[in-house]
Amino acid sequence: MSATWFDHAIAKVAPRMAARRVMARQAFETLTRGYDGAARGRRTEGWRAPGSSADTEIGVAGALLRDRMRDLVRNNPHAAKAVAVLVNNIIGAGIMPRAASGDDKLDRKVDALFERWTADCDADGQLDFYGMQTLICREMVEAGEVLVRRRLRRASDGLQVPLQLQVLEADFLDATKSGVLGAGRLVQGIEFDSVGRRRAYWLHAEHPGDAWGALRGGLDSRPVPATEIAHIYEKQRTQARGVPWGAPVIRSLRDLDDYEVAELVRKKTEACVTAIVFGDDEAQQGIAPSVVDADGNRVEQFEPGLIAYARGGKDIRFNQPSATGGYGEYKRASLHTISAGFRVPYELLTGDLSQVNYSSIRAGLVEFRRQIDAVQWQLFIPMFCAPVWRWFTEAAWAAGQIPSPTVPVEWSPPKFEAVDPQKDAMANLLSIRSGTMTLAEVIAKQGRNPDAVLAEIAATNTKLDALGLVLDSDPRRVTKTGSAQSNDPAADQTNDPADDEPAADANNDSAQADQQD
Repeated sequence: MSATWFDHAIAKVAPRMAARRVMARQAFETLTRGYDGAARGRRTEGWRAPGSSADTEIGVAGALLRDRMRDLVRNNPHAAKAVAVLVNNIIGAGIMPRAASGDDKLDRKVDALFERWTADCDADGQLDFYGMQTLICREMVEAGEVLVRRRLRRASDGLQVPLQLQVLEADFLDATKSGVLGAGRLVQGIEFDSVGRRRAYWLHAEHPGDAWGALRGGLDSRPVPATEIAHIYEKQRTQARGVPWGAPVIRSLRDLDDYEVAELVRKKTEACVTAIVFGDDEAQQGIAPSVVDADGNRVEQFEPGLIAYARGGKDIRFNQPSATGGYGEYKRASLHTISAGFRVPYELLTGDLSQVNYSSIRAGLVEFRRQIDAVQWQLFIPMFCAPVWRWFTEAAWAAGQIPSPTVPVEWSPPKFEAVDPQKDAMANLLSIRSGTMTLAEVIAKQGRNPDAVLAEIAATNTKLDALGLVLDSDPRRVTKTGSAQSNDPAADQTNDPADDEPAADANNDSAQADQQD
């Protein structure tokens, strides 16, 4: 802040006093400056923002958030669609592993062993490994978290790799287990050691919401070593447990439901009363006229097409419901809010493509796919896929199937369907030719194993060579080696004079060379 004329006047007589005045005014201005969002006053009255930890907040609200979100997914179509869109994009056909030890023989053996194991990995015996990925991702999005328990099997169980996976809902965690435990601590059923590492999970033997399990004493919990559990959830803060992904819009979903019900009831009520018969003057109408049916019985419930008779009625007045607009605009705005809360594009949530063009939908999908890519590589693969691969290689090594308990792995998430396949294919081709991507990377982007694809291409080429077939650039032309015959009759009948000119020129050049010799 600059000095005023009064400060300059004082400075001529008492410069130190003038300096103190300027410095004090600057200090006062510094103290009064701040963030408007942190201001207290009438505009922020009623705004509660406690400084509690994430674990404290989740401990109070986590179970209720989980129950309400599950209810919405069961009964609200928009919540169900949002969960389905997220799961379909994160998992799709499955996130597939590929052994990458550098030893081709070992890699092929491990990949083949894993492929056989995927069919028997479910402890419930219903899903394969990729079906379990879908179930686990759905629980992660809908309930906020999910547990996967390693189940080692005996040799007598007949499994080539004695390992299975058991999916447990978040309710199995005993949230009442919190507090100090020796040198460590318990946080909502998760036991930590003195340095903050997860040591055990306190799990119920049965689901707490299962009536039969409660009768069998399933509400008692026991610790399970953390090495046996994969805990999958999104960490938004340094919390120990997760929350449903749709938590920011639970109230919005409920309000939209209530609004639609109220609008529907209003329309039905307006359609019930067709006309009312009144008296010929105001004195005969009464304050609360009695409404009776044709038999003289009092009418206490409206029905479609009802004509109500007031006491002493002689004049009929037809019901004219007032038109109310804005329903479509309100619902569209609410769905935009809901899509933002779930982090799903509005068009994918609703299927409404009436307000987009190619460029806008492609730009929206690019950002959404970047988010999905982050979820796959920063959340789902480290928290679920990596532990399962480690459990698999350890079990296979213990069973004598592979020579090492540790085998490096590469993961291939599902490909994103192209909005314009031709443009995407040309972009991949340019990336390969410019050296910015390898052929294996492009194949992996399609959600397939590069080694398997290249081996299939090599096998196909070998078979074509054995049959003496050559695939021309035109897919309609399949010719025998050394033959110019085409499968396209129209192509054979078409003789372009321009095609004969190079041959004629070549003959002339050959004749001239012979004469010179």
